Amino acid sequence: MKHGQHFPVSLGPGLMQLCLAQANFAPYFFDNGASSTNGNMALFSLSEDTPVGSHVYTLNGTDPEGDVVTYGISFESGSRNFFSIDPNFGNITLIEELDREREDEIEAIISISDGLNKVAEKVLILVTDANDEAPQFINTPYVILVPEDTPAGSSIFKVQAVDKDTGSGGSVTYFLQNLHTNKFAMDRHSGVLRIRAGATLDYEKSRTHFITVVAKDGGGKLRGDYVVFSATATITINVDDAQDMDPIFVGTPYYGYVYEDSHPGSEILTVVAVDGDRGNPNMVLYSLVNGSDEAFRINETTGGISVTVSPSQLKKEVYELRVQVSEVSSRGPLAPQASTTVTIRVVDLNNHPPTFYGENGLQNMFELTMYEHPSEGEILRGLKITVNDSDQGANAKFNLRLVGAGGIFRVVPQTVLNEAQVTIIVENSAAIDFEKFKLLTFKLLAVEVNTPEKFSSTADIVIHLLDTNDNVPKFSSDYYIARIPENSPGGSNVVAVAAMDPDSGLWGEVKYSIYGTGAELFLIHPSTGIIYTQPWAALDAEVTSKYNFYVKAEDTEGKYSLAEVFVTVLDVNDHSPEFDENIQEKTMVLGTPVKIEATDHDAEEPNNVVDYSIMQAEPANVFDINESTGEIRLKAFVHSLDIIHNITKNRDCIWSVLVQAKDRGSPSFSTTAVLKIDILDETLNRGPMAAFLMQTKDNPMKAIGVLAGVIVIMVVITVFISTAMFWRNKKSNKILPVRRVIRKRPSPPSRSIRAEWLKFKRSHAGDKFALKDELPNENHNNNSLMFAPPPTAPALPPPPITVPKISTTEWTVPTVSGSLTPKHTSKPMKQKALDRPVQSALVSELKKKFEKKAADNKPYD
Repeated sequence: MKHGQHFPVSLGPGLMQLCLAQANFAPYFFDNGASSTNGNMALFSLSEDTPVGSHVYTLNGTDPEGDVVTYGISFESGSRNFFSIDPNFGNITLIEELDREREDEIEAIISISDGLNKVAEKVLILVTDANDEAPQFINTPYVILVPEDTPAGSSIFKVQAVDKDTGSGGSVTYFLQNLHTNKFAMDRHSGVLRIRAGATLDYEKSRTHFITVVAKDGGGKLRGDYVVFSATATITINVDDAQDMDPIFVGTPYYGYVYEDSHPGSEILTVVAVDGDRGNPNMVLYSLVNGSDEAFRINETTGGISVTVSPSQLKKEVYELRVQVSEVSSRGPLAPQASTTVTIRVVDLNNHPPTFYGENGLQNMFELTMYEHPSEGEILRGLKITVNDSDQGANAKFNLRLVGAGGIFRVVPQTVLNEAQVTIIVENSAAIDFEKFKLLTFKLLAVEVNTPEKFSSTADIVIHLLDTNDNVPKFSSDYYIARIPENSPGGSNVVAVAAMDPDSGLWGEVKYSIYGTGAELFLIHPSTGIIYTQPWAALDAEVTSKYNFYVKAEDTEGKYSLAEVFVTVLDVNDHSPEFDENIQEKTMVLGTPVKIEATDHDAEEPNNVVDYSIMQAEPANVFDINESTGEIRLKAFVHSLDIIHNITKNRDCIWSVLVQAKDRGSPSFSTTAVLKIDILDETLNRGPMAAFLMQTKDNPMKAIGVLAGVIVIMVVITVFISTAMFWRNKKSNKILPVRRVIRKRPSPPSRSIRAEWLKFKRSHAGDKFALKDELPNENHNNNSLMFAPPPTAPALPPPPITVPKISTTEWTVPTVSGSLTPKHTSKPMKQKALDRPVQSALVSELKKKFEKKAADNKPYD
């Protein structure tokens, strides 16, 4: 039951009892005053720049019984809903944009309810101003007309701008942009435009002025910021012309010309003058003041000046006329206001172009015949040219130049007045060449200088050139390279040379000849330039493979040039390989090859490259040969004499081998020889020296070289030891007896003992160079602690006594015999001079052995 409710209660029939209950009071708003943001919105105001969506107010009330209350807000029908409300909390939110200039107050109905009772109140919300409007000019555009004689400081126009804002944001002030550059000023409060003090308008200088005026408000807050708005407008000021300027002549200065063919009354020129006040100009009149001598007159309205007499009657060449112009207005003639000077010149008419003349009158072509390459600076005297212009003064002045001469010639004079003799001079002698141009053609041009017509005329110059012998024969190449086989017969062509002489006639004919070292085997045809061999010439590449000489090309006056000829004789395979002299027999030690050599006397490869091969051997398949070096070896399986004895029944170990030497030429040549090979086993009953001598039996120079090297080493050691002993004894200051070396004459070797060619006995230092049978030192000074001064180096022993011939039974080494005597060249073997006795003895013994073997062997038939 709600408090404050009244209801009847029935007590029985015919009785009614009234019961009193507690009353229910309505809710109400709090009134918190105008400055509060919650309550009943009494005297509430809101700025127009409040953003949409902002929380602007909170309704606040209560219910006397403490019941929960709800809030509401509504608007009159047809008006916009500016706010929304939270019914539970009473928060009011702006949902429409405010604009004070359109609507400065808002009526709303707010309500509060406790569920049974609802209380509604009408409130008025004031919209306050924000500076959100800019000033706006009214009655635009601004175009005004101002007379140019308006006094300075005069007011000529007023502008007006309005701002819908209130307060300072609605107040407007004015000012001009670019204030320092114009003739105007403006009142900042009223907007009145005036001509600036001291400034004047001039129609003739500037007919229109454009100024920009700015209207600015007083500024104010907008969304929390202080802002100022402004607007601009353009004022167009047209200046109205006033009659304040004198007439002006246009196109000064004025010059006129009276030509010799002018007729009396013909107009010479026209002067033009206009009123300086161009906005509203007056009419002008012309008149001649002085200087005409009654020979000229002027049209007073058009300004045309004409001659009144014939040009032949004019007494002066130049006339200075004074022309006066006056303005005329509706009020009648005014005083003369302007004048100018007109210069009139009486001139000759340019009606004659320059003209060329020859010896016989008017002429436009000139010809000349001359030799090529004249001297530079030479005058072409065969050309008789005169040029003339019949006009007078400047009309008769013209220039001369050559067209198409290409800098070969120049003309004198280059500037002519009336008439002159024309001279053409050689400028470039080298370019006047008969071989390049047999005919030279160019033009002589005369053109006026200072006339507007630029009259001109031309004359053709034709020069016929005659040839001279000014060229040297020139070969097509500085050198010629030729190749010819060595077996070419005499008279064979080698190479053809060619030289050209561009001169004409006999001067262009070329004669050839050759000379120089190497030209003896060759001839040249004097006209065709073909070089060929002498009929008797036999070229041999092995003797001379290259020739070079000079060929000369000469014209009829002896002018010549040279070229060099290089001839290479090509090798032809015309020689067979030839074996060396020691090919007949060879001694081979097991494990060591023997070498055969053949020489091919051809000059070049592959004709002189020799390949070796074994054609036949007895027994077969025992020997191999290196085809390039000629080394012959036993096959790999033959490593002892026992194997050889198993192959053949021949027990003396001597085999015959048919070898071939073949060159690589085309066609190929070859030579064969029978070689007898004596095979020895170096391990049988031979010491190292014997084995070495047997290996070098076929090459004695090898043995001599080795022995000479050993001797040199031993001599150096001896000298070193002797020098050391000398210095040691010198420091001791003791005199020792001189050591004597006693040499015993060697006895002839026994025939029954196996010959050993050289034996050396090694003893102490003093006996290193003594022979084996040399007597010992009788003084026995070598063991003394004190040494004598070093003696001089001991002399080598004398050559040994010639060893008698050893019989074949005592010489156990088999001999080598040749089976075919090859073709030997007649080249004597050079024998070295042996300066040491040991070497001489060894060579003598080897030589005698070789002579004996050669005498015992016979070549095959």
